[in-house]
Amino acid sequence: MGLIETSQDTMPRAADPLSLGEIVENGLCIGCGLCRSIAGAGEIEMVMTPAGRERPVARQVFDEETLMRINAVCPGTRIAGPPPAQMSEAALTDTVWGPAERLVLGRAGDATVRFVGSGGGVLTALGQFLLSSGRVKFVLHVAASHSEPMRSERRLSFDAASMLEGAGSRYGPAATLVDFCDILDRGEPFALIAKPCDVTAVRNLARLDPRVDRYMRYALAFVCGGASDLSKSEQVLQRFGLAEDELALFRYRGHGNPGLNRMETRDGRAFELTYRQLWEDEDKWMIQPRCKICPDAIGQVADIAVSDAWLNGGPAAEDEPLNGIIVRTGRGLELFDSAVEAGALEIKRETGIAEISELQSHQVRKRRAVWARLKGMAIAGKPVPFVTDLALEDCAVQNSLAENLAEGRGAQDRARRGRLGEPPAVPRESKAVQSC
Repeated sequence: MGLIETSQDTMPRAADPLSLGEIVENGLCIGCGLCRSIAGAGEIEMVMTPAGRERPVARQVFDEETLMRINAVCPGTRIAGPPPAQMSEAALTDTVWGPAERLVLGRAGDATVRFVGSGGGVLTALGQFLLSSGRVKFVLHVAASHSEPMRSERRLSFDAASMLEGAGSRYGPAATLVDFCDILDRGEPFALIAKPCDVTAVRNLARLDPRVDRYMRYALAFVCGGASDLSKSEQVLQRFGLAEDELALFRYRGHGNPGLNRMETRDGRAFELTYRQLWEDEDKWMIQPRCKICPDAIGQVADIAVSDAWLNGGPAAEDEPLNGIIVRTGRGLELFDSAVEAGALEIKRETGIAEISELQSHQVRKRRAVWARLKGMAIAGKPVPFVTDLALEDCAVQNSLAENLAEGRGAQDRARRGRLGEPPAVPRESKAVQSC
């Protein structure tokens, strides 16, 4: 059983590695796909479960060495923050927000990128700049599937047009790292734009495979509110009496800030929801279990982390296209400054920890709650990830004792009732959703 670690470690110290089934069934899996890449496509299959989650299924019983390697890189079993040297050398550090070289409110320099992209289009603009400047050969990111528009798939973009096509938030499951070792085999410089947990997984792999640091020149992350099940999107279709195989487009947001959730069918019909309509009922967000105990949804191990810039995390209506930009590393700072100088990014103004905390207050609450939640899970006898260098206990100290007890007891109760876990991973019988 895993234990919470707060010391500076480089590898987990577990007596027995968790099996894939144990990782999934205890709610630790986020479906990044890195385990499949490590073990091989023939050894692990990624399946879409009945709940609408991409999950790994082992096709054989793995030896301990393979399981140890999977456990060492899995962002559900091993979550490391920025190394202490980065923290001590950063321009500023904060208990909740970690290291930062610079904090800025900004946007893409190109009006089309701002409009099409989510928020202010900063991540799309950075991807385009990396390609046009020749700093990388390609960008690994996530985009809507061409054949199944409601679903997301990993994409390699080699030019600015491909980056723009992939712009916009994708809230459902996505196995971003499903063939990451094959990507390393290409031996070409690239950048990663992904969820913070995906970046964590790749940083974990870098301890085992020096090619990560050799070829992955930049890791960019968005500040993440959680990955929802595909079932969330299927509920949207049911609202309009649609089946998934009717879709020609499913856009969660974008074409504005935040823009509309828009569906288009192959026969020319269109349906729209506002961002608030899409997320108005929190009980139906269907956020995956791993997200509820995420100690780093703010991208502390990325070079640059980009957030929405809405007060308290939600838009009142259509807002000015704008992102919060947290430049975390010296490498990220050089990239940011170069992108601004080239006109790829525009700075509206400098900001600080206090304003970022107001714009992303839900992230502050989660960071303060995670230590107690993990303690509650451990008391319930459930495995929890090894967490290092993320100041979880220091964040928890910012809560009252009553708040920490409530978080811990709540997690303990949910864990014992199985609400923080999930069923064994099996493929759903059909990808199509029946019309209402």
